[in-house]
Amino acid sequence: MSSVISLILGGGRGERLFPLTKLRSKPAVPVAGKYRLIDIPISNCINSGMHRIYVLTQFMSVSLHRHIANTYKFDMFDGGFVELLAAQQTIEGSNWYQGTADAVRQNIRQIEEDPGDLVLILSGDQLYRMDFRQLVKTHLEAKADATIAVLPVKYEMASSVGIIGVNENGRIVRFIEKPQTKEKADECLTPESWIEKQGFVANGRNYLASMGIYLFKKDVLLKMLQSAPLEPDFGKHIFPRYYDSHPIHVHLFDDYWEDLGTIKSYHESSLALASDSPPFDFSDSKGVIYTRMRFLPAARVADAVLRQCLISDGCVVLPGTTIDRALLGVRCRIGRNTVLREAVIIGADRFESDEERENNRKNGRPSFNVGDGCVIERAILDKDCRVGNNVRITNHRNIQREDGKFYSIRDGIVVIPKGAEVPDNTVI
Repeated sequence: MSSVISLILGGGRGERLFPLTKLRSKPAVPVAGKYRLIDIPISNCINSGMHRIYVLTQFMSVSLHRHIANTYKFDMFDGGFVELLAAQQTIEGSNWYQGTADAVRQNIRQIEEDPGDLVLILSGDQLYRMDFRQLVKTHLEAKADATIAVLPVKYEMASSVGIIGVNENGRIVRFIEKPQTKEKADECLTPESWIEKQGFVANGRNYLASMGIYLFKKDVLLKMLQSAPLEPDFGKHIFPRYYDSHPIHVHLFDDYWEDLGTIKSYHESSLALASDSPPFDFSDSKGVIYTRMRFLPAARVADAVLRQCLISDGCVVLPGTTIDRALLGVRCRIGRNTVLREAVIIGADRFESDEERENNRKNGRPSFNVGDGCVIERAILDKDCRVGNNVRITNHRNIQREDGKFYSIRDGIVVIPKGAEVPDNTVI
């Protein structure tokens, strides 16, 4: 694995995750109470023995840089690193990254100088656990120039991802980006017998979806990028251009994988983590997910009713509260006689003292995070939110999309942006 250099793409504006990306990049979005999305690909690399990791960033990346700097420190004798490559003006160019391939192309100097001969390219906004050593094994055994990790899916998901067709040896013979009709998707239909031959159960999943995880021979990657200097994206441009002339293969993956690219998927995946049988375990012995050490006190719950909850370090839940299917991030404080249903409360960056809360009360300002007597349903409260007393956030009008003074609604889910203050007695 010492021959592999890992590049994690930090993402663009993340408009589909707005307002969670209003003040941060997608990989910096908190997940599962105490982690950030960037922790997933970095941890997968570390658990796979790949310790030379670059994170390519450009948009609202200050909090992402701070998190990485405070979290990932390797032994000086190990030779490993997690290094940030921010978009910058150079002699070769001065533009923002235009796509996945363009982001790698603009950092081609670092790739050329690295002694490794394999380049692993990852996305920074997905939730999954993968042993990349198996991907490397597939790549080497197939003697491929490039290998794409794929997930077998049903047609319902095919229109939102890149679909790949393969021959009997697993070499790519067709690549269609987000086919909008079944006829188009069927051009990449994969026989169930081929999937089952790889040791997996097809179960009606006849399409191979690209996971946005690519492994290249370094010299091949450099030649592809240099010979197609205007092509900005791997999925849309680079692979369709080269799969006929180069042996590009697939690596079949069949475990939990979720692209947290929308408010709906983020909300649903977060609540699933709080279920009785969560689909993803951050502390699984097959590969622990790492994050920043905070040294916070244990959560304190006083005379409350809890059902299917995930409660992080430093939380305080006061008496009379009912929490049903919810996720509470670090340092959450939930007031008395409050009801939370299908809610994601991301938490706070610091604790408030009793004196601060008393001054807030006198000045008519809510304290972190949720006050007394509130009802919050099907909502996401971003970090450092202040929701006053007797507030109702239920989207009772069933609005699918709207932007208000201190809230946004996406896919029917109410999102309170980072640092927003919701006054007492507000109804949303």
